[in-house]
Amino acid sequence: MPWRMKLSAITLDCPDPLALAAFYQQATGLEPHPKSDADFAGLNREDGLLIGFQRVDNYRAPSWPDQAVPQQLHLCFDVADLDEAEARLLELGAGKSDHQPHEDRWRVLTDPAGHPFCIVRG
Repeated sequence: MPWRMKLSAITLDCPDPLALAAFYQQATGLEPHPKSDADFAGLNREDGLLIGFQRVDNYRAPSWPDQAVPQQLHLCFDVADLDEAEARLLELGAGKSDHQPHEDRWRVLTDPAGHPFCIVRG
């Protein structure tokens, strides 16, 4: 059997780890990591995947689609209803990019720290 790696964590830089973790916790229902603090917060998924948020001084949010500050990565989330999910996420503090390349199939939003993420009709 070939050697394989298992993804165990995804960590995003941000100015306020607890606030960004709270946004994603409300959006996904994942459980907060018990050792979350002001420098590093995390959310646990049942299969062991951790989504982490680490404090970075002088954080600069991505400027997608402009590449002055590249996005570096983005997350995608499957949703049943794009309009409903978008409305809920905007209520939670997400932003919506003016640039929407395929709005009928997915929407590009930004989290409160400015990271672009997509909701995809699943």
